[in-house]
Amino acid sequence: MPDELVHYSAADAVATVVLDSPHNRNALSRQLVSELSEALDRAEADPGVRVVVIRQEGPVFCSGADLSEAAGGSMEEGARGLIALLRRITTLDKPVVARVSGAVRAGGIGIVGACDIVVAAHDATFALTEVRLGLAPAVISLVLLPRMSSRSAAMTFLSGSLFTGTEAADNGLVTRAVMEEDLDTEIAGLCASLAKGHPQGLRETKKLLNKELIEHIDTGADETAALSARLFASDGAREAMLAFLDRRKPR
Repeated sequence: MPDELVHYSAADAVATVVLDSPHNRNALSRQLVSELSEALDRAEADPGVRVVVIRQEGPVFCSGADLSEAAGGSMEEGARGLIALLRRITTLDKPVVARVSGAVRAGGIGIVGACDIVVAAHDATFALTEVRLGLAPAVISLVLLPRMSSRSAAMTFLSGSLFTGTEAADNGLVTRAVMEEDLDTEIAGLCASLAKGHPQGLRETKKLLNKELIEHIDTGADETAALSARLFASDGAREAMLAFLDRRKPR
């Protein structure tokens, strides 16, 4: 069996889900997406859990799509798997909190966008790098466009440039940005507050908050999955991805 890439633990009404795939910087491989989905299911089924926290092990929250998988075959299945994961986060009966530090890239920002509350380090770095690989942030736009201002989306989607946790809070992607050394204290206080909610109250309030977001996901799922698959299969994107992977090989 392959090594576990997502770790699950639960204590004091909080389920903690840790992304731990150092070999590809927590990229969204099929295995990681599957294990993350299973962890969310486990949290929802546990009556003792009222809040879910997604965090990472290591310096990268998530590097986006696993380009080694993307360069080797059709990505429509992968795109639909990511859509299902984003929808699972938004429809989970319990609030999902992202604790973000270090680097977040491309598809990893989709996880951030799907979460209900996001606390990021001021100096966390975000970048929607798809445009530089001949791609577009198609699938993750389903959860990013409803969160971000149109001007912020245009700047970040088209430029592919870095922006910080502070800037992510300013543009609506992140709920709050704090000093990295304060992240754990901030998350602990937030989870303690959320855990005071009655399960029915949390569930029904989250439904109210995410109703339009879920409708947006459902309406755009087929179109964005097809667009993502078409772009990943294009000669231009395949060439750019292979060049990127070659640059990352140890010399």
